[in-house]
Amino acid sequence: MTGTGGARPVALTCGEPAGIGAEIAVAACRALGGEVAFFWIGDPRHLPSGTAWHPIAAPQEAAAAPAGSLAVLPHPFAGGPARPGRPDPAHAQGVIDVIARAVGLVREGQAAALCTLPVSKRVLKEGAGFPFPGHTEYLAHLAGSPGAAVMMLAGAGLRVVPATVHLPLAAVPGALTGEVLDHAIRTTHAALIADFGLPRPRIAVAGLNPHAGEGGTMGREEETVIAPVLDRLRAAGLDIAGPLPADTMFHPAARARYDAAVCMYHDQALIPLKTLDFAGGVNVTLGLPFVRTSPDHGTAFDIAGRGTADPTSLIAALRLARDMGARRAARHGRA
Repeated sequence: MTGTGGARPVALTCGEPAGIGAEIAVAACRALGGEVAFFWIGDPRHLPSGTAWHPIAAPQEAAAAPAGSLAVLPHPFAGGPARPGRPDPAHAQGVIDVIARAVGLVREGQAAALCTLPVSKRVLKEGAGFPFPGHTEYLAHLAGSPGAAVMMLAGAGLRVVPATVHLPLAAVPGALTGEVLDHAIRTTHAALIADFGLPRPRIAVAGLNPHAGEGGTMGREEETVIAPVLDRLRAAGLDIAGPLPADTMFHPAARARYDAAVCMYHDQALIPLKTLDFAGGVNVTLGLPFVRTSPDHGTAFDIAGRGTADPTSLIAALRLARDMGARRAARHGRA
Protein backbone atom coordinates (compact mmCIF):
# COMPACT_ATOMS: atom_id res chain seq x y z
CA MET A 1 0.00 0.00 0.00
CA THR A 2 1.50 3.35 -1.01
CA GLY A 3 -0.90 5.71 0.69
CA THR A 4 -1.84 6.12 4.35
CA GLY A 5 -4.02 8.56 6.20
CA GLY A 6 -4.80 11.96 4.76
CA ALA A 7 -1.24 13.11 4.04
CA ARG A 8 -0.50 14.33 0.55
CA PRO A 9 1.68 11.75 -1.21
CA VAL A 10 5.16 12.08 -2.68
CA ALA A 11 5.34 12.15 -6.49
CA LEU A 12 7.94 9.69 -7.82
CA THR A 13 9.03 10.16 -11.45
CA CYS A 14 9.81 7.12 -13.57
CA GLY A 15 13.34 8.10 -14.64
CA GLU A 16 15.04 6.30 -17.52
CA PRO A 17 12.81 3.35 -18.52
CA ALA A 18 15.76 1.12 -19.44
CA GLY A 19 17.46 1.62 -16.08
CA ILE A 20 16.75 0.27 -12.62
CA GLY A 21 14.21 2.98 -11.68
CA ALA A 22 11.02 0.97 -12.11
CA GLU A 23 12.32 -2.12 -10.34
CA ILE A 24 13.57 -0.21 -7.28
CA ALA A 25 10.25 1.70 -7.17
CA VAL A 26 8.44 -1.63 -6.90
CA ALA A 27 10.96 -2.90 -4.33
CA ALA A 28 10.61 0.28 -2.27
CA CYS A 29 6.84 -0.06 -2.31
CA ARG A 30 7.11 -3.56 -0.90
CA ALA A 31 9.71 -2.64 1.69
CA LEU A 32 7.92 0.46 2.96
CA GLY A 33 4.58 -1.27 3.30
CA GLY A 34 2.59 1.95 3.39
CA GLU A 35 4.99 3.87 5.66
CA VAL A 36 5.44 6.56 2.99
CA ALA A 37 2.51 7.68 0.82
CA PHE A 38 3.79 7.91 -2.76
CA PHE A 39 2.80 7.27 -6.35
CA TRP A 40 4.84 6.51 -9.47
CA ILE A 41 4.36 8.52 -12.68
CA GLY A 42 5.22 6.73 -15.89
CA ASP A 43 4.14 4.26 -18.54
CA PRO A 44 2.86 1.04 -16.90
CA ARG A 45 4.36 -0.93 -19.80
CA HIS A 46 7.78 -0.06 -18.35
CA LEU A 47 7.12 -1.74 -15.00
CA PRO A 48 8.74 -5.14 -14.38
CA SER A 49 6.68 -8.10 -15.50
CA GLY A 50 4.30 -9.28 -12.81
CA THR A 51 4.25 -5.99 -10.90
CA ALA A 52 1.17 -5.46 -8.75
CA TRP A 53 0.10 -1.91 -9.56
CA HIS A 54 -3.01 0.18 -9.07
CA PRO A 55 -3.94 2.94 -11.57
CA ILE A 56 -4.95 6.32 -10.17
CA ALA A 57 -6.36 9.39 -11.90
CA ALA A 58 -5.12 11.93 -9.34
CA PRO A 59 -2.55 11.95 -6.51
CA GLN A 60 -5.15 11.87 -3.74
CA GLU A 61 -6.26 8.44 -4.96
CA ALA A 62 -2.90 6.91 -4.00
CA ALA A 63 -4.27 6.12 -0.54
CA ALA A 64 -6.75 3.70 -2.11
CA ALA A 65 -4.05 1.46 -3.59
CA PRO A 66 -4.37 -2.09 -2.21
CA ALA A 67 -1.71 -3.33 0.17
CA GLY A 68 1.42 -4.29 -1.73
CA SER A 69 0.37 -2.52 -4.95
CA LEU A 70 2.26 0.38 -6.48
CA ALA A 71 0.02 3.39 -7.04
CA VAL A 72 0.59 4.49 -10.65
CA LEU A 73 -0.43 7.73 -12.34
CA PRO A 74 -0.21 6.53 -15.96
CA HIS A 75 1.73 8.65 -18.44
CA PRO A 76 1.84 6.93 -21.86
CA PHE A 77 5.12 7.19 -23.77
CA ALA A 78 5.37 7.51 -27.54
CA GLY A 79 8.04 4.80 -27.61
CA GLY A 80 7.28 1.14 -27.08
CA PRO A 81 8.04 -1.12 -24.13
CA ALA A 82 11.33 -0.61 -22.31
CA ARG A 83 14.19 -3.06 -22.68
CA PRO A 84 16.34 -3.23 -19.54
CA GLY A 85 19.87 -2.05 -20.16
CA ARG A 86 19.09 -0.88 -23.71
CA PRO A 87 17.99 2.77 -23.60
CA ASP A 88 15.77 3.99 -26.42
CA PRO A 89 16.01 7.70 -27.39
CA ALA A 90 12.32 7.48 -28.39
CA HIS A 91 11.52 7.50 -24.66
CA ALA A 92 13.43 10.72 -23.97
CA GLN A 93 10.56 13.16 -24.41
CA GLY A 94 8.33 11.03 -22.21
CA VAL A 95 10.91 11.13 -19.41
CA ILE A 96 11.15 14.91 -19.68
CA ASP A 97 7.38 15.32 -19.73
CA VAL A 98 6.96 13.16 -16.63
CA ILE A 99 9.36 15.40 -14.70
CA ALA A 100 7.45 18.50 -15.76
CA ARG A 101 4.12 16.89 -14.87
CA ALA A 102 5.37 15.89 -11.42
CA VAL A 103 6.70 19.37 -10.72
CA GLY A 104 3.32 20.79 -11.69
CA LEU A 105 1.53 18.47 -9.26
CA VAL A 106 3.83 19.45 -6.41
CA ARG A 107 3.56 23.16 -7.15
CA GLU A 108 -0.23 22.87 -7.32
CA GLY A 109 -0.25 21.30 -3.87
CA GLN A 110 -1.55 17.91 -5.06
CA ALA A 111 1.68 16.20 -3.99
CA ALA A 112 3.77 16.96 -0.91
CA ALA A 113 7.19 16.60 -2.52
CA LEU A 114 9.07 15.36 -5.56
CA CYS A 115 11.34 12.32 -5.65
CA THR A 116 13.05 11.60 -8.95
CA LEU A 117 14.44 8.35 -10.28
CA PRO A 118 17.70 8.51 -12.27
CA VAL A 119 17.78 9.70 -15.88
CA SER A 120 20.38 9.39 -18.61
CA LYS A 121 21.46 12.85 -19.73
CA ARG A 122 23.00 11.34 -22.85
CA VAL A 123 19.72 9.69 -23.88
CA LEU A 124 17.72 12.83 -23.16
CA LYS A 125 20.06 14.86 -25.32
CA GLU A 126 20.11 12.33 -28.15
CA GLY A 127 16.39 11.71 -28.16
CA ALA A 128 14.92 15.13 -27.36
CA GLY A 129 17.74 17.68 -27.63
CA PHE A 130 17.62 18.18 -23.85
CA PRO A 131 19.43 21.53 -23.39
CA PHE A 132 20.19 21.27 -19.66
CA PRO A 133 23.38 19.90 -18.04
CA GLY A 134 21.27 17.66 -15.83
CA HIS A 135 18.16 16.96 -13.82
CA THR A 136 18.76 19.73 -11.29
CA GLU A 137 19.14 22.48 -13.85
CA TYR A 138 15.89 21.42 -15.52
CA LEU A 139 14.07 21.51 -12.20
CA ALA A 140 15.42 24.99 -11.51
CA HIS A 141 14.22 26.04 -14.97
CA LEU A 142 10.74 24.67 -14.27
CA ALA A 143 10.74 26.54 -10.96
CA GLY A 144 11.69 29.79 -12.69
CA SER A 145 14.83 30.05 -10.56
CA PRO A 146 17.87 29.21 -12.72
CA GLY A 147 21.11 29.28 -10.76
CA ALA A 148 19.35 29.00 -7.39
CA ALA A 149 19.69 25.25 -6.85
CA VAL A 150 22.29 23.85 -4.48
CA MET A 151 23.09 20.14 -4.18
CA MET A 152 23.14 18.42 -0.80
CA LEU A 153 23.96 14.77 -0.16
CA ALA A 154 22.46 13.42 3.04
CA GLY A 155 23.22 10.11 4.69
CA ALA A 156 23.43 8.52 8.10
CA GLY A 157 25.09 11.08 10.35
CA LEU A 158 26.32 13.43 7.63
CA ARG A 159 25.03 16.13 5.28
CA VAL A 160 27.44 17.60 2.72
CA VAL A 161 27.10 20.41 0.20
CA PRO A 162 29.68 20.91 -2.59
CA ALA A 163 29.99 24.61 -3.43
CA THR A 164 31.15 23.65 -6.94
CA VAL A 165 29.83 20.45 -8.47
CA HIS A 166 30.53 18.80 -11.82
CA LEU A 167 33.75 20.52 -12.83
CA PRO A 168 37.25 19.32 -13.66
CA LEU A 169 39.41 19.73 -10.58
CA ALA A 170 41.63 22.19 -12.42
CA ALA A 171 38.61 24.48 -12.96
CA VAL A 172 37.56 24.61 -9.31
CA PRO A 173 39.78 27.49 -8.08
CA GLY A 174 38.51 29.78 -10.83
CA ALA A 175 34.88 28.81 -10.26
CA LEU A 176 35.06 29.19 -6.49
CA THR A 177 34.08 32.83 -6.08
CA GLY A 178 32.82 34.63 -3.01
CA GLU A 179 29.37 34.86 -4.57
CA VAL A 180 29.22 31.11 -5.27
CA LEU A 181 30.29 30.23 -1.74
CA ASP A 182 27.99 32.78 -0.11
CA HIS A 183 25.01 31.40 -2.05
CA ALA A 184 25.83 27.79 -1.14
CA ILE A 185 26.13 28.57 2.57
CA ARG A 186 23.06 30.80 2.81
CA THR A 187 20.94 28.31 0.88
CA THR A 188 22.15 25.47 3.11
CA HIS A 189 21.43 27.50 6.25
CA ALA A 190 17.89 28.34 5.12
CA ALA A 191 17.14 24.72 4.17
CA LEU A 192 18.41 23.33 7.47
CA ILE A 193 15.91 25.58 9.23
CA ALA A 194 12.92 25.18 6.91
CA ASP A 195 13.28 21.59 5.70
CA PHE A 196 15.27 19.83 8.42
CA GLY A 197 13.75 21.54 11.47
CA LEU A 198 17.01 22.91 12.91
CA PRO A 199 16.34 26.37 14.40
CA ARG A 200 20.04 27.30 14.70
CA PRO A 201 22.07 25.28 12.22
CA ARG A 202 25.79 24.73 12.70
CA ILE A 203 27.73 24.72 9.45
CA ALA A 204 31.32 23.65 8.96
CA VAL A 205 33.16 24.93 5.90
CA ALA A 206 36.17 23.18 4.41
CA GLY A 207 39.20 24.85 2.97
CA LEU A 208 40.19 24.26 -0.63
CA ASN A 209 43.86 23.40 -0.13
CA PRO A 210 45.65 20.85 2.07
CA HIS A 211 45.65 21.96 5.72
CA ALA A 212 43.24 24.75 4.69
CA GLY A 213 46.17 26.53 3.07
CA GLU A 214 48.33 26.48 6.21
CA GLY A 215 48.58 30.23 6.47
CA GLY A 216 49.09 30.72 2.74
CA THR A 217 51.98 28.32 2.36
CA MET A 218 49.83 25.76 0.50
CA GLY A 219 47.49 28.09 -1.32
CA ARG A 220 45.80 31.40 -0.66
CA GLU A 221 42.12 30.79 -1.55
CA GLU A 222 41.30 30.35 2.13
CA GLU A 223 42.56 33.88 2.86
CA THR A 224 41.40 35.63 -0.31
CA VAL A 225 38.04 33.95 -1.01
CA ILE A 226 36.75 31.70 1.76
CA ALA A 227 37.56 33.51 5.03
CA PRO A 228 36.07 36.88 3.97
CA VAL A 229 32.75 35.19 3.12
CA LEU A 230 32.68 33.33 6.42
CA ASP A 231 33.48 36.49 8.37
CA ARG A 232 30.56 38.33 6.75
CA LEU A 233 28.16 35.47 7.42
CA ARG A 234 29.27 35.14 11.04
CA ALA A 235 28.71 38.87 11.45
CA ALA A 236 25.17 38.30 10.10
CA GLY A 237 24.53 35.77 12.87
CA LEU A 238 25.23 32.42 11.19
CA ASP A 239 26.97 29.73 13.24
CA ILE A 240 29.89 28.81 10.99
CA ALA A 241 33.22 27.11 11.59
CA GLY A 242 36.05 27.32 9.11
CA PRO A 243 37.79 27.27 6.81
CA LEU A 244 38.79 23.87 8.21
CA PRO A 245 41.26 21.27 6.93
CA ALA A 246 39.09 18.78 5.07
CA ASP A 247 41.11 15.78 6.24
CA THR A 248 40.03 16.28 9.87
CA MET A 249 36.36 17.23 9.28
CA PHE A 250 34.72 13.85 8.97
CA HIS A 251 35.72 11.66 11.91
CA PRO A 252 32.92 11.04 14.44
CA ALA A 253 33.90 13.71 16.98
CA ALA A 254 34.20 16.35 14.25
CA ARG A 255 30.83 15.43 12.69
CA ALA A 256 29.15 15.86 16.07
CA ARG A 257 30.05 19.56 16.00
CA TYR A 258 28.06 20.52 12.89
CA ASP A 259 24.75 19.87 11.09
CA ALA A 260 26.11 20.20 7.55
CA ALA A 261 29.49 20.54 5.90
CA VAL A 262 30.02 22.85 2.95
CA CYS A 263 32.90 21.62 0.81
CA MET A 264 34.73 23.26 -2.04
CA TYR A 265 34.43 20.61 -4.74
CA HIS A 266 32.59 17.43 -5.67
CA ASP A 267 34.85 14.67 -4.36
CA GLN A 268 35.76 16.54 -1.17
CA ALA A 269 32.07 16.28 -0.24
CA LEU A 270 31.04 12.97 -1.76
CA ILE A 271 33.94 10.74 -0.72
CA PRO A 272 33.17 10.96 3.03
CA LEU A 273 29.41 10.69 2.45
CA LYS A 274 29.72 7.59 0.26
CA THR A 275 32.28 6.04 2.59
CA LEU A 276 29.95 6.41 5.56
CA ASP A 277 26.67 5.52 3.82
CA PHE A 278 27.23 4.28 0.29
CA ALA A 279 23.87 2.54 -0.12
CA GLY A 280 21.66 5.01 1.75
CA GLY A 281 22.83 8.43 0.55
CA VAL A 282 20.18 10.82 -0.77
CA ASN A 283 20.60 13.66 -3.26
CA VAL A 284 18.60 16.71 -2.09
CA THR A 285 18.14 19.84 -4.17
CA LEU A 286 18.10 22.96 -2.01
CA GLY A 287 16.96 26.41 -3.10
CA LEU A 288 13.85 25.35 -5.04
CA PRO A 289 10.27 26.38 -4.17
CA PHE A 290 9.42 22.68 -3.73
CA VAL A 291 11.05 19.67 -2.10
CA ARG A 292 13.09 17.39 -4.34
CA THR A 293 15.05 14.31 -3.37
CA SER A 294 16.60 11.52 -5.42
CA PRO A 295 18.52 8.32 -4.79
CA ASP A 296 22.24 8.95 -4.98
CA HIS A 297 23.04 6.66 -7.90
CA GLY A 298 22.55 6.45 -11.63
CA THR A 299 20.55 4.36 -14.08
CA ALA A 300 22.75 1.25 -13.62
CA PHE A 301 22.12 -0.09 -17.12
CA ASP A 302 24.56 -2.94 -16.43
CA ILE A 303 22.28 -4.57 -13.83
CA ALA A 304 18.86 -3.39 -15.06
CA GLY A 305 16.27 -6.13 -15.30
CA ARG A 306 18.18 -8.64 -13.18
CA GLY A 307 16.22 -7.99 -9.99
CA THR A 308 19.40 -7.30 -8.01
CA ALA A 309 19.19 -3.49 -7.73
CA ASP A 310 19.31 -2.19 -4.15
CA PRO A 311 16.36 0.11 -3.27
CA THR A 312 17.98 1.42 -0.03
CA SER A 313 18.82 4.86 -1.39
CA LEU A 314 15.35 5.29 -2.91
CA ILE A 315 13.70 4.26 0.35
CA ALA A 316 15.77 6.87 2.18
CA ALA A 317 14.94 9.46 -0.50
CA LEU A 318 11.19 8.80 -0.19
CA ARG A 319 11.32 9.05 3.60
CA LEU A 320 13.29 12.29 3.46
CA ALA A 321 10.92 13.75 0.83
CA ARG A 322 7.96 12.91 3.06
CA ASP A 323 9.59 14.53 6.11
CA MET A 324 10.74 17.66 4.30
CA GLY A 325 7.36 18.04 2.60
CA ALA A 326 5.58 17.74 5.97
CA ARG A 327 7.76 20.47 7.47
CA ARG A 328 7.10 22.82 4.58
CA ALA A 329 3.37 22.09 4.78
CA ALA A 330 3.35 22.84 8.50
CA ARG A 331 5.15 26.15 7.94
CA HIS A 332 2.57 27.13 5.32
CA GLY A 333 -0.44 25.82 7.22
CA ARG A 334 -1.22 22.95 4.78
CA ALA A 335 -2.14 19.42 5.69
